[in-house]
Amino acid sequence: MARFIIHGGKRLSGTYTPGGNKNAVLPMLAACVLTEQPVVLENVPLIEDVRTMLDLLSGIGVEIELKGHTVRLCAKGLRRSKLDPELCRKVRASILLAGPMAARLGRVTLSPPGGDVIGRRRLDTHFLGLRALGIDVEGGKNFVFRRKRLEGAAMVLDEASVTATENVLMAATLAKGETTIFNAACEPHVTDLALLLNKMGAQITGLGTNRLVVCGVETLGGATHTVQPDYIEIGSFVAAAAATGGELKVGGVEAEPMLIISKTFQKLGIKLQIDGASLTLPARQTRRIVRDFGSAIPKIEDGPWPMFPSDLMSVLLVAATQAKGPVLFFEKMFESRMYFVDYLIGMGAGIVVCDPHRVLVTGPSRLHGISMASPDIRAGMALLIAALCAKGESVIHNAQTIDRGYERVEERLRALGADIVREE
Repeated sequence: MARFIIHGGKRLSGTYTPGGNKNAVLPMLAACVLTEQPVVLENVPLIEDVRTMLDLLSGIGVEIELKGHTVRLCAKGLRRSKLDPELCRKVRASILLAGPMAARLGRVTLSPPGGDVIGRRRLDTHFLGLRALGIDVEGGKNFVFRRKRLEGAAMVLDEASVTATENVLMAATLAKGETTIFNAACEPHVTDLALLLNKMGAQITGLGTNRLVVCGVETLGGATHTVQPDYIEIGSFVAAAAATGGELKVGGVEAEPMLIISKTFQKLGIKLQIDGASLTLPARQTRRIVRDFGSAIPKIEDGPWPMFPSDLMSVLLVAATQAKGPVLFFEKMFESRMYFVDYLIGMGAGIVVCDPHRVLVTGPSRLHGISMASPDIRAGMALLIAALCAKGESVIHNAQTIDRGYERVEERLRALGADIVREE
């Protein structure tokens, strides 16, 4: 167990380089089992969820070489079809091995996946999509996936689930015939996975849309691929710098995701400048809530891409406590995402909880340090930002939860001027 001790009140300013996309690299690691040939991934974030996935893969016979932020995986000697139950419970991405392993080996057994407790996270879309391809699913203490056949099919996903889209997509690459996935998730990390699969020899079209078409092939080969930068991590660091009144320069960004995210930041009076692969948060931001037409209180809500991502709701909510005026946050996707605001209220934030999905934030608030615990990855990062804004000392327990999504977060924040230390 670890904790962060933060002394707030310092502006975060400087230059920051983002790591690889967490939500892109996890399915890419799972995709390596589709082939006997080596898959090399570059710009891999060394976060706890990645390490857990590597342990899962190693346990079933995948050869792994990790050098810096590059990992080489070879599943030629894939020998086990049952995944370690304890490791499955540590990371939700374990479910991503269901499709590719059933497609290649014909069978896989895994325990119900773990991950953040942010509300009900149903797996029905995974099961229904894989069944449409001919992979049977048995529930109970463990999930058992058996390949009866592997044939392409036209299907409509009952929700635009990112991980379900990825699972079906990976299995469909080896299915006989054509698969059409309607209502597919179209987040940038889904597209990045598809780009890797196409490099491996898959035939996927419709990238970036909610209709993916896969022409199955007999075998896939190896490939080398660079993981795209993590726009959730970028948004988190931008929110931290903006909330503390600082300025930030970020290199190596993908312009399209940042353009979509910046539109919502503007509602808090936080303007971002995007020039090719560079993003700048200028100094002296107004941090004033921009009212809707008719002087109505604005609403920030999340949803499937290209709507504002749920993973950034927590950090933007903290940034809103330091902006002047009222704004309503409407978390549509997870009923437990907003529970962490009790800590913010305890720090002095002007927040009214309307119901499990909606909170009204009125700022600016003078926050003071308290002792708290990180409930999940994104809420943990949000509490870190609140502590950086607060007067006095804050302690965040269960800090290893934040490590699951952010690499060396305390070192990178210190490089920007934060007063933060880790204690084990």
